[in-house]
Amino acid sequence: MHQMELFMRYPHDVQNEVLQRLLAKAKTTAWGEQYGYANLQGPHDFAKQVPLNTYEDLFPWIQRSMEGESSVLWPGEIRWFAKSSGTTNDRSKFIPVSESALQDCHFKGAKDLLSVYCNLRPDNALFEGKCLTIGGSQAINPLNTNSFTGDLSALLMHNLPFWADFIRTPDLSVALMGDWEQKMDRIIQETLKENVTNMAGVPTWILLICRQILEKTGKQNMLEIWPNMEVYFHGGVGFHPYRAQFHRLFPSDKTWYLETYNASEGFFGLALEPHRDEMLLMLDYGIYYEFIPLEEIDHAKPTVLRLDQVQTQQAYALVISTNSGLWRYQVGDTVTFTSTQPYTIRVLGRTRSFINAFGEELMAENAETAIGAASKACGAQVRDYTAAPLFLEQGHAGLHQWLIEFETAPDNLQRFIQILDENLRLSNSDYDAKRHKNLALLEPEVVVLPEGSFYRWLASRNKLGGQHKVPRLANHREIVEAILTQIKQDNPS
Repeated sequence: MHQMELFMRYPHDVQNEVLQRLLAKAKTTAWGEQYGYANLQGPHDFAKQVPLNTYEDLFPWIQRSMEGESSVLWPGEIRWFAKSSGTTNDRSKFIPVSESALQDCHFKGAKDLLSVYCNLRPDNALFEGKCLTIGGSQAINPLNTNSFTGDLSALLMHNLPFWADFIRTPDLSVALMGDWEQKMDRIIQETLKENVTNMAGVPTWILLICRQILEKTGKQNMLEIWPNMEVYFHGGVGFHPYRAQFHRLFPSDKTWYLETYNASEGFFGLALEPHRDEMLLMLDYGIYYEFIPLEEIDHAKPTVLRLDQVQTQQAYALVISTNSGLWRYQVGDTVTFTSTQPYTIRVLGRTRSFINAFGEELMAENAETAIGAASKACGAQVRDYTAAPLFLEQGHAGLHQWLIEFETAPDNLQRFIQILDENLRLSNSDYDAKRHKNLALLEPEVVVLPEGSFYRWLASRNKLGGQHKVPRLANHREIVEAILTQIKQDNPS
């Protein structure tokens, strides 16, 4: 906690020190030599000399590392490559994860998260039981048999210290199984007999396991099975649409929820208080941060701000330079600062997870807030959803088509749609303007999907478990059409 207080007190000094260490460490790499890292003096030189990069820009360098070449982007040989869940497009991305990133970023983030929790709740009994964690899968890198590819969760579990196995469940051999159906059965068998006091993972998959456990046991809620459940450390997707479902599964104020911002590229943030959607930006994990104002994201030469230049209540695209060799890398996430003393953020969504077909600039955060409000008002619980624009005949306005799979259906679907629309208008002035008198945008359309539709769609793309999730918003209809096509194939009548 003292270390965290230091970077909260001296954020800019800490970030400058992080950059200097990164430059010094990487100056003899192929990348560092090309961009003259040995001669760079600070943030100004770094921003002037090193270009902004997307994954496509860095891919040739990453591929050299995957093929076994040493000291390409980061000193030494990279043995782990986190396979992206492909939320921006269907192409898998392979993110290098160095030993430095494992120890000084990902594992340090987990330890800090536990420190925050224990500091908030000194009477906890967390370590008297076990943590339920669900890993993805990993495989030997086909380009170099001395390295591995896989979900970040699998890479982290594989590298955990031996003592971690005493405080987590299920067994590592089960957690890393590739066959998701078999894995689910084994996880349920093993965890039923454990004293689970905490959970960590993406809400979608934790919910799925809990539902199947209840179905198998006939119990009313999960506290009948795990009475000592204290806290769920969640991340990966916005928690707002899932909050009511978890309260139903764990009907107790003693069960806490702490959010994390942990991606394949790094551990970026964690909540300092339970049940809050803002997180402390972690500044001493070997990651140097820069920010692009969202309105400039598509500019040829966008403004790039340092941490000391950001303002609250503005949307920024996240740019990172890391101790795995991702240099001025555009993550694809957007954040807004809720405070600059200390620096706390909320995740707004993906830079490409939006709908702007009619000038409405609808962001994922707007969608989550509206879905949550409509669900609460109509007694509904949403299991999963996605949305896309629907273009009507020429001369007519368009609309947003929402595909929603309900855990509990709303008491009145039309009222649900109305409240969804009203809250989208309240949270987004551009959307409200386009909805005015139905001039440019009609009322949303909701398609209620059969149970298991999103699960089957993810399965068809081999994206079950781990960090895989359903994209919330898309400015195209590829995802929506693929899901609707899948449903027609499953139900030809």
